[in-house]
Amino acid sequence: MPSRRTSLPESRCVIEQPKQSERLQTVLAAQVTALLAEAGGGGGRSVGTLVLAGVLLLLAGYGLRWAHVRLSRRIAEKRGRDILEAARRDAEVIVRESEIQAKDASIREREKVEAEISGLRKELRQQERRLLKREEALDRRAESQAARDKRLEEAERRLIHKQDSLRRREEDLGRLLEAEKEALHSVSGLSRKEAEAILIARLDRELAGEASALVQKRVDETHAQAEERAREILALALQRVAAEHTAETVIATVDIPSDDMKGRIIGREGRNIRAFEKATGTDVIVDDTPGVVVVSGFDPVRREIASRALERLIMDGRIHPSRIEEVVAQTRKDFEEQIREHGKRAVVELDLHNLPPRIVHLLGRLHFHRTRGRNTLAHAIEVGQIAGLLAAELNLDPVLARRAGLLHDIGKAVNFEAEGAHDAAGADFARRSDERREVVNAIAAHHGAVKPESLYAVVVEAANKISHSRPQDSRDVIEKFIRRLERLEAIAMEFEGVERAYAIQAGREVKVIVDNVKVDDAVAMKLVRDIARAIEQRSSYPGEIRVILIRETRVVEYAK
Repeated sequence: MPSRRTSLPESRCVIEQPKQSERLQTVLAAQVTALLAEAGGGGGRSVGTLVLAGVLLLLAGYGLRWAHVRLSRRIAEKRGRDILEAARRDAEVIVRESEIQAKDASIREREKVEAEISGLRKELRQQERRLLKREEALDRRAESQAARDKRLEEAERRLIHKQDSLRRREEDLGRLLEAEKEALHSVSGLSRKEAEAILIARLDRELAGEASALVQKRVDETHAQAEERAREILALALQRVAAEHTAETVIATVDIPSDDMKGRIIGREGRNIRAFEKATGTDVIVDDTPGVVVVSGFDPVRREIASRALERLIMDGRIHPSRIEEVVAQTRKDFEEQIREHGKRAVVELDLHNLPPRIVHLLGRLHFHRTRGRNTLAHAIEVGQIAGLLAAELNLDPVLARRAGLLHDIGKAVNFEAEGAHDAAGADFARRSDERREVVNAIAAHHGAVKPESLYAVVVEAANKISHSRPQDSRDVIEKFIRRLERLEAIAMEFEGVERAYAIQAGREVKVIVDNVKVDDAVAMKLVRDIARAIEQRSSYPGEIRVILIRETRVVEYAK
């Protein structure tokens, strides 16, 4: 907004006018003072002159005063007119500016309203287009529905027509079949029974596959119901082999130079044999068997100590209670040292140097324990080596895996001192010996009694199975093992249609490859059962043998 303007000369006059009147009054006062002084100083002048001068001065003062008032009035009036004029001009400017601002605001409001109206019109046009499209879609859908209803009606009419046509054709075919049967009887010269026999033979051939499937189903049902029978058979088998197994695991024989030595071993009134049994914790059996004395005991270490002590007494010849105690004590001392040496060698062989002496001692005891006819310590060392190799392939700690593998059967050395199976006893001993959690779990889980909690337990379980799967672990010499495999293959090759046979998995599985032309699916089911029965009847084997028959068709063509 423009600022208000004021005339500079007019203001200057208003300011200077009071100053001029003040100066005139000052001059008049000075003159009056001078006249009074002259009147007082010069005696020659008269009082009349003074009075006249004073009157003149007063008149002059009043004249000046009147002139000053009149001038001030004119200046004030002019100043008022100027102020009014300036105020009028300022008011006109303010009015014009207000009108301009009002017009601008009105224009902006009009533009805003027009924009809103434009948006509403656009939205309305879009809604109209959508409604038009929806109406068109509904119209098309109605037309499509009408066309579909029309097609369905047409299809229903055609279906009714076809049903009538098929019924007429069935009737015609029935009449034609009866005519054909009569014609066939007359042409072939076969009776109805003969034709039925031919058809039955053909059906038998076609249903051979279904019969084989039915037989397989019956076999599966029989297997599912045979669990109780399998338990009974297992109990009978255990009874049959219990005596042989016990003889191998609980007795040791000691050769004597002559039967006279038996009397010296027994001693007067049996005091020597009682002292020996008390000192060793075993039983000594002296019977009529020539040249042999039997030492019996479930603890293999005690049995070994007793056998060695008895051999020393027989060689020394001095057999009496005090000598028996002395020899048994010396033998036990030497044997304990030998146990420690065996344990140390096992630890060094697997590069494990931080095992406690108690564990090393128990490992040495495993050297005199046998599992399936094999040295248990040698088996533990082998499991440790295999576990270390498997752990290295799986990016695990091979040292920890070897440790767990070596200790997996440690329970067999403590199972006479603790209750439970050897895996549970070994895990409990390892836990009390502050072994790592992975080692304890691997010992407890290597026979599946508990769930593996780490990969080390799985590795040890796999290594144990690998070690036990060797032929030597089944107490078969290699020549006998090979003859057994060849025998299984020869039995399978005797059947017609068999091209090749392979005995694998240490004789626990036989794969038979047959000619797919001579042997079809129905014959294959019967052939595999015949081979399995032949193996059952003509060979002896532990456990079971799985027979797998393979029949395949290979089609080869060359593109030239």
